[in-house]
Amino acid sequence: MSMVIFFVDQNKKNKLLSEILDIEKLMNVDRPIKSANGLPNECYTSEQYLEYEKNKIFCDKWTVIGVGSSVPEVGDVKPYNLLGIPLMIVRGKDLKIRVFHNVCSHRGFKLLSRPCTLKNVIRCPYHSWSYDFKGNLVATPHIGGLNTHTSDKFNKSDSDLKEVKSKVWMDIIFININSNEIEFEEYIKPLEQRWSKFINHEDQKLLVHSKDYGSFDLEVKSNWKFAIENYCESYHLPTIHPELNKVSNINDHYHIQGLLNRFVGQGSGKYNQLIKGKKKFDTFKNWEKKSLKNSEYIALFPNVMIGLHLDHFYVFWLEPITTNKTIEHMQMYYVGDKSANGKDLKELRKKNVRFWKDVMSEDVNVIEGMQLGRLSPVFNGGNFSPVMDCPTHQFHKWVASNLIK
Repeated sequence: MSMVIFFVDQNKKNKLLSEILDIEKLMNVDRPIKSANGLPNECYTSEQYLEYEKNKIFCDKWTVIGVGSSVPEVGDVKPYNLLGIPLMIVRGKDLKIRVFHNVCSHRGFKLLSRPCTLKNVIRCPYHSWSYDFKGNLVATPHIGGLNTHTSDKFNKSDSDLKEVKSKVWMDIIFININSNEIEFEEYIKPLEQRWSKFINHEDQKLLVHSKDYGSFDLEVKSNWKFAIENYCESYHLPTIHPELNKVSNINDHYHIQGLLNRFVGQGSGKYNQLIKGKKKFDTFKNWEKKSLKNSEYIALFPNVMIGLHLDHFYVFWLEPITTNKTIEHMQMYYVGDKSANGKDLKELRKKNVRFWKDVMSEDVNVIEGMQLGRLSPVFNGGNFSPVMDCPTHQFHKWVASNLIK
């Protein structure tokens, strides 16, 4: 038996990329912001490009595919397709969350097609090969003939489920399909250091997902990147979010640009528990006193947006479907179960999630409008404000650099 190893050097990779889009236009993204252009149109409209991006961005990097609260109980399993790659999220008997390729090692049958709760095993509907929640192959019915369920010629351990490198942080499930990214602790360290003045590891443990008004989804007719670009800047507040701008004015916002372009965003110095009244959500205990009115909105590359406030936390992650279709998933968290699920604060949670849904919905027309604009043959990728667009430019540079290297 011989093994053929395919190696594609950097020149061949760039040649492949150049067949999809103009490399010179891509290089223009990395210029100083005053002379840079945004990503070429093909990065938002080309199916061929999306296939290239799937590997270079979504498989090579730490990518978000959901939250732990979506599989809260032992045996909860949830399938997920990452641009056609079938995966599944599993909550094991040890309470640990694992991610596997959603395919039977026998004949390649897709194991799960819908979320469910299983008792002991993940059973393939085709020939009933079964796996435990750690991915071990534990049953192979009739493999040695009728009613003979084992074979000396077959080693079960060679046919376990293929696990995907994963990590759960603040209930967010990150995966690295190609297992070639830096360790997660190193990846997240710059953001944790930045937020150490707001929440520490003990505070993170206090986060509880709301079961009644804790989530909503938005389906948008746009490329996933537009949601990130729009989220990380405050330039559009006066025109797109007039009500939010009254509470937290554009002048109260500041830019956030993370180490090695790993994250960008904006912050506000005027957050004051947006919903008024006598009833209040509990707050993080270790929040820096001089920053009580600060809130921060981080886009952690490639596909998750996070909002951190004194009294609540949200995860807004993106599921890319096609070049011009994305599902936005919002998950809401509070400090402790009383705020997250207590009856006394139910109406407050309802108002809070309605507020954020209204804000996020206001952005839908914007990102869908940018998608339509990318059909123009004369559009050059866009020009940036040297003052207001720094985070967006940093995101474009991150995408471009990871496509080329």
